Order: sequence, then C-alpha cells, then structure tokens
Amino acid sequence: MFMDKRFNDLILAAIKQRISDLHITGGYPLIFRRDGVIHSDKNVKWTHTEIDNMVKEMLTDRQLFTLRKRWSVDFAMSLQEVRVRINAFYTTRGLSLAIRLLPETIPDVNMLNLHPSLNQIRDLRNGMVLVCGSTGSGKSTTIAAIIEEINRTRPVHIITIEDPIEYRFKAKKAFIEQREVGIHVPSFNQGLLDSLRENPDIIFVGELRDPDTIRTALTAAESGHLVFGTLHATDAEDAIYRINNCVSGEGQEIIRYQFASSFSWLIIQQLVHIEKAGFRVPVLSILRGSSSVRSNIRENKLTQLETIMHTSRNEGMFTMELYRKEFIDRLPSFNHPYKSFGMGADSSKEKDYVSSLIDPNAVQNVVYTANLDDALIKPKEKGKEEDWQQYVVLEDHDVDLKDIFEQYDQSDNRFNSNGRRDK
Repeated sequence: MFMDKRFNDLILAAIKQRISDLHITGGYPLIFRRDGVIHSDKNVKWTHTEIDNMVKEMLTDRQLFTLRKRWSVDFAMSLQEVRVRINAFYTTRGLSLAIRLLPETIPDVNMLNLHPSLNQIRDLRNGMVLVCGSTGSGKSTTIAAIIEEINRTRPVHIITIEDPIEYRFKAKKAFIEQREVGIHVPSFNQGLLDSLRENPDIIFVGELRDPDTIRTALTAAESGHLVFGTLHATDAEDAIYRINNCVSGEGQEIIRYQFASSFSWLIIQQLVHIEKAGFRVPVLSILRGSSSVRSNIRENKLTQLETIMHTSRNEGMFTMELYRKEFIDRLPSFNHPYKSFGMGADSSKEKDYVSSLIDPNAVQNVVYTANLDDALIKPKEKGKEEDWQQYVVLEDHDVDLKDIFEQYDQSDNRFNSNGRRDK
C-alpha cells in the first residue's frame, strides 16, 4: 500500500473540502477543482524531486516502464475509503499529476441525481448501452451505478475491461471479474475477444477507442450479451456518426445495421452547475432503441434523431433541454456527490493477487525502434505471415507521417518466404 503521509493527508483534506480534482506539479502551488472551478493553494507545493520519488513509490515496475517509454501513465489506487484515478505525465516542469477523486463505495442512480428510468437498464438481457460525454463528465460513475444495480439484483456474470479500473465492485448477486488494460490484458480489443470465450452475460468496455474494439463490441452485443461502453461525443448524432464511420466504404453499411439491431440506450452526459443545488449535477440526453430510431440509424438519417427525442417523451427520451426542464428543475432537493465518500462499509476489500504463472512486467509485442525499416523485419522464428504481429513505437520523431504510411503499404510485398526482407 502507498504510504506517503503527506499525499494521503492531502486526499483526505480534499474530500472534506468537496474537491473533485487535484493537480500537482514541481515547484508550483497546488491546483484543485471544486464545483467545476479551478483554484490554487500557494501554501502547498512539492519539489520536482519529491514528485519523482512519490511517483516511483506509487507505480508498479510495469507502470514505471510505461512512464519511462511513453512519458505518461494512467493508474488508480485506493486510500482508506477513497479511490483515486491518476495520470502522471511529463511537462516543462517535470512530472505532473492529475488526480480525480472517486468514492470507494459506488453511488446509486438516486445518489447521483440521475433520472430513475436509468434503473430500467438493469433488466436488459442483451444489446448495447452507450454513455457519452467529455472527459470528466461522470460517464464511468454513471455506468458503475447501473452495473452496481445489476449486481444487487441479478445473478449474472459481469466482465469489465478498464483503463484503469476506477471502481472496485464487491460481488453481491452477480459474479464480477475486472481486468485492467496494461496489467491484466494488453488492449481493450483483446480483452473483448477474451471475454467472448469466458461465458459472460454483461461486458463493460471502458472506452470504445478504435475500429477493432467497436466492431468486436457490436458483435458481442449482437450475439446475446449486454455491452456497456463509453465514447467521447457531444450529442447523439455525433456518437452514432463515430460508430458508423469506424470503418470506410461498404463496411459502413454493415456497421450501421449491426448498431441499429443491437442499440438499446444512448446517454449523453454533461455536468452542469445548478444554482438551486449549489454544485454540478448530471444533465442528460437520452435516446432509446425504438423502431423509428433504429430505422433512422439504418438509413443513416442521423439528423432526424433530435426531432425523434423531442416527440418521444412518452418512450422515455429526452433532449438535454427537456431533461433539465422536466426533471432537473422539478427535483425538490439534490444529493451532494460527496455524500458517497466515507460510505466504505460496502466497498470491495479484496486484494489484488499476481499469479506466479504471469510475468507482471511482460511487454506485449512492443518494439521500440529508431526507424520503420528495422520494425518491418519479420522475426525468423515466425512461420506463417498471419502470426506475425507487433506494436511499433518509433523513437525517431523526425519521421514524416506520410512516409510511414507509404512504408506500411509497401510492407506486405517486402518479405520473401523465409521471412527475410527483399532487397
């Protein structure tokens, strides 16, 4: 357990002062965010060396390797009744830390001041549920609240794939297994592929980042699983456009039909300061998988979705304007999000275990190379061409991106049957 007393005291003080985010950088006053507004405390500073030593103590060997090679790393840790998500990154001031405070106990839909209709998601048996919004808008917390509701009410198998794991679930009726990218699985897509062989009922993908992950998630939803995912999108049209355009050409029509057939809920979330509450509250738009919505998605008539949300209030859909007018403005009172802190009796106390069969510092086929030519040389021991896969990290920052793509396009024809590069 991380035992830096000064850091631990800072986290506990931040909870008492209802601070959501902390920013620590060498030789500079502490920066923090309260109710969405940035403040500073000139009395609290860390030196560059203190930050280096603190980060080194926080990280595992694998995370430290990532930081040294990528110059940034995401991780999460538990401190007493608090869980913190941290991004350590390299700046002109040396290492900096961006810290998000999370309650150790998962709040429910009511505690988050969310619409009670979100509890209906717990009864879904299959399909895709997307929660979208900007970074820091509370997407992961909303999904955690819904999954925790399922955990309380249904005997199902849930697998989560996250980067990093933010909320630790304590199994109740459900059997829950959590995997962190970079620690338990090399990528979101690999975790998804694995999960399809692990007999899950529900899969949570922390972020739908790339085309392969999106396609695999759609396949999982089509094949009878309930799939949760997050996207960075500002409205329903933007979110579905990103899904539909994860591939090019004729593949887009296939993706549209897949998404239309499996789509259940699309939630766009913003944190908005509500005057009568005195703090930020989630404001949502909700699009649901009605026949008219599915038809418009298949026909790529995404501009019609806003109109459907306006006219489908009786089907549980809201634009953000309607949501605020018909739900937020009518709430008699609000729960402050910091009521969730300190409710640690129900939180997971299960300790992480590292199997003796696993190398926790293993690197998944990552090649650090100065130029692309070196990276394209196929290892001699590899037999079939389809078995040769690696991630390439270029250390030559002067390489032109156009040249990289051209070399990759040519690479398929540059190897002979012995796996050697043709001259």
